[in-house]
Amino acid sequence: MPLAENPGEPLEKSIGEQVRHYRIQLSLTASDLADRTGLSKAMISKVESASASCSLSTLARLADGLGVPVTALFRSLETDREASFTKSGEGAVVVRSGTRRGHEYQVLGQLRGRPNALEPTLVTLTSSSDVFPLFQHTGTEFLYMLEGEMVYSHGPHRYQLLPGDSLLFEGEAPHGPAELVSLPILFLAIADPQPAASKQH
Repeated sequence: MPLAENPGEPLEKSIGEQVRHYRIQLSLTASDLADRTGLSKAMISKVESASASCSLSTLARLADGLGVPVTALFRSLETDREASFTKSGEGAVVVRSGTRRGHEYQVLGQLRGRPNALEPTLVTLTSSSDVFPLFQHTGTEFLYMLEGEMVYSHGPHRYQLLPGDSLLFEGEAPHGPAELVSLPILFLAIADPQPAASKQH
């Protein structure tokens, strides 16, 4: 199997390990691979030692010379990644501060050790209340209306939401249901708590 790499190591090292792995598997010397690809032996050595970055054309030549698809040269990056599967009706029910009876929040998935991961929640409102809690948080939030009708506030603005309607907003402004027009109400809320500025590279 292709050699694995530790997460976070440079892409160049991953490609170099894969090139060397397939070359040895084919019992080729660096000179043999150079002849097959039209690249210099020095270039082959630089790629395998991760001291040179490959252009797309170089990657294509290497893959062709090794008889593998270009994607095979990235295979050592394919480490196990976490996934969260939640069967229908089995999401954890949580109580948010300030909520009342008849307001249910069902968490649809969580990634352990990822405090800034997306937070998908199925919200069910089955009874009215005179006062609705307002929430504030970093990042953004997306709502998708599934059932019922409500007026949702975000800062000074109000939005009438019907099934099929959606709302995307910044979480720093106070937000929450302002009026429950038609019960029961069911909507999907996906919060991304990570501020946009921290995602810039």
